[in-house]
Amino acid sequence: MASPDPPQSLGLDTSVVIRLLTGEPPAQARRALALLEETQAAGGRAIVSDLVVSEAYFALHAHYGVPKREAVLALLEMLQSGLVFPDSDGCAVDALRAAARGPARPGLVDRLIHAQYLARARRPVSFEKAFRKLKDALVLGV
Repeated sequence: MASPDPPQSLGLDTSVVIRLLTGEPPAQARRALALLEETQAAGGRAIVSDLVVSEAYFALHAHYGVPKREAVLALLEMLQSGLVFPDSDGCAVDALRAAARGPARPGLVDRLIHAQYLARARRPVSFEKAFRKLKDALVLGV
C-alpha cells in the first residue's frame, strides 16, 4: 500500500503576498487565498521568505501608497495569522516587530539585514548613522 503524499509546503512569491494584502486584483486575491486554505486543509504550510517580505514592503509603500508603518504592521499580521508563516531560517518577524515599535530609522530592510547578520554570528557594518541604534552594529565614519 502506497503512503499518501506528505503535505506540501509552498514558498510564496511577492506577487502572491501583495494580492493577499491588497485584495487586488480581486480574482487573483481570491485564488491566492483559496490556495492557502487548500494547503492548510491538507496539512501543508505557506512560507514567506525574508526577501519576499522586503519586496512586499517596498511594493506596498511605493506602488500602493501604504504608509511604511502600516505596511510593516500588515506584513507582521499576515506572518502571525496562522495561514502564512515566515521562513524558519528567516528573521522577518523579529525585524518587523522591531520596526513596528521603534523609530522610523533604521527602516525595516536595514533591521532585517542587521537581524540576519546577527543570527549568523556576523557583525553588521554600515556607513548609515541609523545603524548606531542597532545592537552590535559597527558604523564606519569618513
